[in-house]
Amino acid sequence: MRFSRLLSLVFVLGISAFVAGCSDPAEPTGIQTGPGNSGNEKPGGPGDEPQPPTEFIIPEYADDYSSIASWANHDKWNLANVHDPSIAYYDGYYYMYGTDASYGNEHLKASTGRHFPGKRSKDLVNWTYVPGPMNDAPAWVADSLTAIRARMGLDPIKNISYGYWAPVVRNIGDRLRMYYCIVINNNIKTGSTDFDGSWGERAFIGMCESTDPASGVWEDKGYIVCSSTDKGRDGWARPNANNWDGYFYYNAIDPTYLVDDPSGKHYMIYGSWHSGFALLEIDPASGKPVNAPLGEPWADSVEDLTARYGIRVGTRTGGSRWQGSEAPEVIYKDGWYYLFMAYDGLDVPYNTRVVRSEKIEGPYYDITGRNFTNGRGDCYPIVTHPYQFSQGYGWVGISHCCIFQEEGGDDWFYCSQGRLPVNVGGNAYSNAIMMGHVRKIVWCPASADEPDNLWPIALPERYAAVPEQKITAEDLVGTWEHISLSYKYAEQRTSRKLELAADGTVSGALKGTWTYDEAKKWLTFEVGEDKVVVCVELEVDWEASPRDVTLVYAGTEKSLNATWWGKKVQ
Repeated sequence: MRFSRLLSLVFVLGISAFVAGCSDPAEPTGIQTGPGNSGNEKPGGPGDEPQPPTEFIIPEYADDYSSIASWANHDKWNLANVHDPSIAYYDGYYYMYGTDASYGNEHLKASTGRHFPGKRSKDLVNWTYVPGPMNDAPAWVADSLTAIRARMGLDPIKNISYGYWAPVVRNIGDRLRMYYCIVINNNIKTGSTDFDGSWGERAFIGMCESTDPASGVWEDKGYIVCSSTDKGRDGWARPNANNWDGYFYYNAIDPTYLVDDPSGKHYMIYGSWHSGFALLEIDPASGKPVNAPLGEPWADSVEDLTARYGIRVGTRTGGSRWQGSEAPEVIYKDGWYYLFMAYDGLDVPYNTRVVRSEKIEGPYYDITGRNFTNGRGDCYPIVTHPYQFSQGYGWVGISHCCIFQEEGGDDWFYCSQGRLPVNVGGNAYSNAIMMGHVRKIVWCPASADEPDNLWPIALPERYAAVPEQKITAEDLVGTWEHISLSYKYAEQRTSRKLELAADGTVSGALKGTWTYDEAKKWLTFEVGEDKVVVCVELEVDWEASPRDVTLVYAGTEKSLNATWWGKKVQ
């Protein structure tokens, strides 16, 4: 295979061996590397950071990290124990924070910064642990909960149970700003003698800031918003503890934060599972809503509530209080606001969708023209979905993402957790193993006839910082594995063999012809009446043993309601 642009790079960086000019498509790609990560890593805290590697090295950290899951090994975790991540660049590092979750809850053994634990990296491949912003819930949470319940005529909740969920972190000039979620988990179970008919769960979003995140030093700024209802002050009543007739209209979790390029305004979009996502404008200086205080978290109508707690910018199913989408993430690019979101349950079914709008407030449309703001049904394209290539167990629960741009570069990235399937290696708890997945995003045409109508799709293999190089049509000839990520609830979509022949024909999983635009790195399949354009990149085959560099593709076609993933196998 000819990757000519890498030759000079190899000379400069000193990659240990390089094989060029391989014409046999069954042979490995041209990059050959030694074992290990960078060779410069040292275990320890923020003072012992891995330095940028002097050569390209394929990552070797294991996906099944159960053998190093104890807190004593937390300096070896790298991207282990990632859940609902958010990433921002600050002072030379990418900082990542997420929901309180680790295999066996080992992170709670930390002496400082137990909640919303973090990581940081210079290269998006190798990560080291940093403390979170707090050891305990701030006092304002219990105080606010008690005061709200008192105004509702309800007694205080004794022995409050807290959950620490889904922060979003952003660089705001000279500091990092984090919006975090603290959820009250005191739903009283069926049969309890003290069930009072009230909705015990309520979520709060607070905010903190830091100029020293490496040391876990954060200043808490307090209350931003809480869960709210359109059913009035007394509409919380439930006939029994199993009645889940959604009391809340907006659930105050899963915030995302956007500094709007065109206007310079700051916005938060939040909400999960209940009636959809709310948009609030934020004061840049204070970080609080511009219309704060928002008033009581109840109203007698949707119109009254949304006037204060944010207009609804999207919902999976209009009129449903359990509409099965969460975790909004919004970016602005080339005149469009792209809203990414998670669909379905998080253990296995989790998958990612994206819609877009020309205005921050919507309406947001999917690739086929469905109006997500009005809840016009499932939206496409699929950005990620449970999947499995032939050499590995594959991944499930791949969603609740953050989207961010490379610092000083043009590339965009997707990051979420990925869960191993159930009973991997005989481990009944393997689905609780959550590895952080950083994936490069490619921007692909909605159809072959719309070359400028570009939509973001995550690559099928995780990012390993493979040096960029030229990819030719000759490099594509050979055996691939192809996955059609058509939506199937809680089902891993599996791969089939695909052959790209030198004469431009394709056989196996697809039957037809293929062509390649080298300048754009667009591979076009013509299969019957379908003409699908996918984007080709070079990444590491994480399922291979040993791992090696290979070619991958990702793309979509709006008439298929499916994303195509592929990787060349050696």
